[in-house]
Order: sequence, then structure tokens, then C-alpha cells
Amino acid sequence: MGRGENMGYLTQPGGRQKKQQFHLDVDVEPLFIRFLRTFKEILKFVLFSYTVLFGALLLARWTTYFMNPSVLGQQVQRNTLTVLRDPGGTSRFLRSDPPEPSRVSTAPVRGLIRPSEPLIMAGTGDGSSDVQWCFSQVKGAIDDEVAEADVISTVEFNHSGELLATGDKGGRVVIFQQEPESKNQPQCRGEYNVYSTFQSHEPEFDYLKSLEIEEKINKIRWLPQKNAAQFLLSTNDKTIKLWKISERDKRPEGYNLKEEDGRYRDFNTVTTLRVPVFMPMDLMVEASPRRVFANAHTYHINSISVNSDCETYLSADDLRINLWNLEINDRSFNIVDIKPANMEELTEVITAAEFHPNQCNTFVYSSSKGTIRLCDMRAAALCDQHTKLFEEPEDPNNRSFFSEIISSISDVKFSHSGRYMMTRDYLSVKVWDLNMETRPVETYQVHDYLRSKLCSLYENDCIFDKFECCWNGNDSVVMTGSYNNFFRMFDRGYRQDVTLEASRENSKPRSVLKPRKVSTGGKRKKDEISVDCLDFNKKILHTAWHPLDNIIAVATTNNLYIFQEKLN
Repeated sequence: MGRGENMGYLTQPGGRQKKQQFHLDVDVEPLFIRFLRTFKEILKFVLFSYTVLFGALLLARWTTYFMNPSVLGQQVQRNTLTVLRDPGGTSRFLRSDPPEPSRVSTAPVRGLIRPSEPLIMAGTGDGSSDVQWCFSQVKGAIDDEVAEADVISTVEFNHSGELLATGDKGGRVVIFQQEPESKNQPQCRGEYNVYSTFQSHEPEFDYLKSLEIEEKINKIRWLPQKNAAQFLLSTNDKTIKLWKISERDKRPEGYNLKEEDGRYRDFNTVTTLRVPVFMPMDLMVEASPRRVFANAHTYHINSISVNSDCETYLSADDLRINLWNLEINDRSFNIVDIKPANMEELTEVITAAEFHPNQCNTFVYSSSKGTIRLCDMRAAALCDQHTKLFEEPEDPNNRSFFSEIISSISDVKFSHSGRYMMTRDYLSVKVWDLNMETRPVETYQVHDYLRSKLCSLYENDCIFDKFECCWNGNDSVVMTGSYNNFFRMFDRGYRQDVTLEASRENSKPRSVLKPRKVSTGGKRKKDEISVDCLDFNKKILHTAWHPLDNIIAVATTNNLYIFQEKLN
């Protein structure tokens, strides 16, 4: 085609438009098909994504369900019950593999409790526990009239549980030793018999203050055993003593300068030289005072606690806490002093104190206001400024004239693991996590039915009674006393509680203790006792639990009851 023809074609009317229209018709079809293909791929991807997302959500839902602590705790509880239930149908408080309290409880650690979640409450007294306890022994006279000096004021097992010490208001310390188990009766553990008795404290008189110092033993604490001898600390209101308990079954004979009766010979009559020898003799247990720690407390001593370093211990009175070295008895170091410059400004006093079982620098002390302060001796020499303050906010609806009195803490105990601590006030037992100061993780009502009788309890001074509490060997059960010779046990893992009675009516050998119930009103069942019939003169203030076995000791006035779990 020539130049002119080409130009003519281009210059013809509609020539360029036709060629462009031809190219458009050719290109439209591939674009539309490409769009459909792309839309199809996108749709397939979206459907696949939704399928994967739905599967992931379903898997996460089931995983969340099975990992729920409450479901997991129920499964652990069910499995443990199945494994540990013995042929007789009774389970045990002291388990070899108990459910972890932190796993079953609502809030063991800061951040795991939501404000809407309720705290664990127990204490209905329904006696729903399957555990069976049987009577083992009772120590003390049966007389109706009890001498004031015979009233038991403290009970304490040593670290192995082989020895059990009691102190009374007469200043005496009685130590019981567990006998070896009998092969003829393997179901019955060894009984406790008197091992040693000695007078720890005598009544004294402070002439400068014109005050009589009672001989009553306030506390006994055993030291970890390091050799054949045993050591314990005992204290009255002012003086602490370190006692050595040792055995002697041999005596030396054949002295050169002494006769057999101890008299000295005339030197001129000694003509031969003899070598003294040890001869066997009847076993004799000696209690000798090794140290006397005195003149350090202006007010009455209420607590002593041995440190985990086995070198120091603390003693607490109403306003001060002192730190002692076991080898130095003429001076102590004051670590807490809450005495105000003006005594009229005094608002609270120290009620109990204890060292941490594992950390030698940590201790806690409680107050009459219901607060617990944790102190670290590494922070400052004088621990007036606490490291942590444990306090539960008071419910304004329950505020009354007796609120401050019943909130006063009478005892504080660390768990054996050191993770928790337990406090006892007048109506309840509370378990605190050391990592959470705002409120306790567990609260157990001991005798809440007495809340309506606080006025009469105030008039007869029973509202000021100081109840103690204790842990079992693996921290899964707590125990404390009550009135009418009742004592309460709370199983932390299984949410069970039981009320038992220490009475001579149930003092037949290996007789099973029946759970007791208290009726608060209305119709009273046959096996229940009315709250109006409770004897407030019969009370269990002091309790102790064997560190290794299910053996407990409770003190009722002048009697010491020992119970053990029934073994089939």
C-alpha cells in the first residue's frame, strides 16, 4: 500500500474509529474471564479461611473447658478420692498426694482473683467429712474440781513427733514420748507415756514495779535436734529458758578420790591407781537449764519463735519484739517497737509473732486490730516499717460494738511450705497467700452461731479468749478449738469441715468420734446440740498436730486428749 493510500485510509470518515473498535472487541473478553477467575480464587480463599478460623475457635473452646481450674480440680479430686479410698470406705486427711490448695482454691496468687469471684467460705458444721478419728489416750485427773495450777496452757510436738510437751499454769513442763508400735496391734500407733516432768518457772515478784510474775508457761518451742539430746524453749510472762533434755543409762564407777556415795577419800589412804569405768544403770531423763534469757521485756511475753537458721529466735510482748542469739543470754536486739511516745495514743498491741519456716530474714506479727505485718530484717535494723500489710476490709453492714474485739488476731502460723499463713480471730480462721495482701484466699467460720451471743460472751469475758490454730503435716487441713470442748477441722482441698468433741464419754479405746452439730434455732434434731446449751467454761484453746502422722493433741482445762485416725 502506498503512502497516499495509507493516508487516504486514515483520512476516510470513520476509518480510525473502526480499527479502534475492532481492537476493543478483541480485548474485552479476556478481561472479563480474568475477573471471574480472580473472583473465584478470592472466594475459595475466603471460604478456606473461615473454615480454618471456625476450627480454631472450636478447638480453643474445648481446650479452655478442659483447662478450667475448677474442672481440673474436680477431676483431680475425683481421681484422688478413687485412689485413696480404703476398703473400709474411709478416706484420710493426711494424703500422700493431696490436691494442691492453690489449684482448687479460688485465688492463690495476685491477679488470679477477679473482683466478681467469691472467696472460699466454709464452716457450716454439717460434719460431711468421711474421715474417721478415734480416741487414743487422755492424760490428767478426772476430778470435777480442777486446781488452777493444773490447767494446761500450751501444747507442742517436736519436729519428729516423737515427743509431745505440755506446759501448765503451775510452771511445770510435762514431756510425753511415743512408744514403738506394737507388732500385735499394727492398726494402733504407739501411745504417748510420760518421759520427763520438771519445774520450768517459779512465781516471782518484781519489787521495783510491785508486780507478781506468774509461773504460767505461755509458750513452748522445740529446737531442731542436732545430737542425742533435745532442746526446748519455755517462757512465762517475763523470762525465757533454754532446757536440755538428755538421757543417761550409765554411771561412772571406780573413782580414785571418791567413795561410791560421793564422799572424798583421805589422800593418804590412796595407795593404788584405778581407771574409772562406766557401768549400766536404769534409764534416767535429765532436764537441765542451759540459758536464762531475762530482763528484756517490760510487758507480758505472748510469743516465741525459733528461726530457720537455728541460731536465733524472737520473743514478742504487747509492744516490742526482740531478737536473741541462743548462745547469748545477757543482751538482745530490739527489731520492732510500736510503743508510742504518749501511751494515751496507743491504739493496738502485738498479739502473736512467728518466723518464716524457710527464710531466716522474714517474720510476721499480728495486732489487736486484725492486721498482719510481714517484715524483712534485711531492709532495716528496726522493722517498724513493714514490708507487707495483710488486712481484710471490714464490711460496713457487719459493723458493731464488738467488731474490733472479735477481729483481734489470737494466733498466726506459717504453713510448712512457707507459701501461706493462717490467722485465727474470735469467730473464724483465715488463710492468706503471702503474694496477696488485700484479702485472705480462704475463710472458715469456726462458730459463727455465736455472733448473736456476743453480748453475753462480753459480760463473762469469754470474748477475750485466745484460740490457737495449727496445720497438718502437708498443709491440706487446718484445726482449731471452740467451746463445749469442740474442735474444728477444715479440709482445704475437699472443702469439708467437721466438728468433733473431746469428752470422757467417748474415751473408750479406739472408739470412733461422731461429728457434732450445733442447732441455732427452730427444730433441733436428735444428734444436735442447741447453741443455748453450750458450756462456755469448757473450751479448747490449745491444739497441736503431729508433723508426720494423723495424730492430734487437744487440751481441755487440765486434760490432754490424743486422737488418731482410724486405721482398718
